[in-house]
Amino acid sequence: MHRAMAGEWTRRQFVAGLAAAGVVAGGGVPVLAQSALTGEAAMRELMAGNERFIAGKITSFPEDLKILQEKTVSKQEPFAAVLSCADSRVPVEIIFDQSIGHLFVNRVAGNMMTPEIIASLEYGVAVLGVKAILVLGHSNCGAISAAVAAKTVPGQISVLYQHLIPGIAGAKGDVPLAVKMNAAYQAQLLRESSTVIAKAIKDDGVKVASGVYDLGSGRVMLGD
Repeated sequence: MHRAMAGEWTRRQFVAGLAAAGVVAGGGVPVLAQSALTGEAAMRELMAGNERFIAGKITSFPEDLKILQEKTVSKQEPFAAVLSCADSRVPVEIIFDQSIGHLFVNRVAGNMMTPEIIASLEYGVAVLGVKAILVLGHSNCGAISAAVAAKTVPGQISVLYQHLIPGIAGAKGDVPLAVKMNAAYQAQLLRESSTVIAKAIKDDGVKVASGVYDLGSGRVMLGD
């Protein structure tokens, strides 16, 4: 019931936002960016960039300068979206060796799904035309560690727990396992709670996956 309500509320907000922004056509169909990549190819490109990052052969910075020089500021056509933790040690574009405009990055502590995050990812798929979505956890995640320990925290930080605990209940205190489980859970939650994403998976081959970034090695390991 909670997932269904969250998904319905997200869809209402999303459609209303599209209408307000003027991006929904008369027939209710959003204008899509053009991309030749399939969902599988988009995910492969993400992982190929991670291999370049690990090998110290980053190519994106010269491309960044080229893009800035050409002043391509009128539109964006990212091929993939990444939901990552807000942790400062996870610079998403760098670890996937991607340049300006290539990735639609969403960040929140614990890389968790909320109505706002789901709406953002729906926008990425329905309007920007992204072909792959990666929910990315990372080693030594403070949000997951705190949720596992159920620590008392100040302010509104404990609000995070309600989104994290359902996905890590089976980890039994194992933080690395909880990180992996949470990423997989959040990816599945996105597939189940968003009709926009579900339709894109079925009709357009959009790929939704989970993974974990290792702070020590720099490597991203995709989930099962």
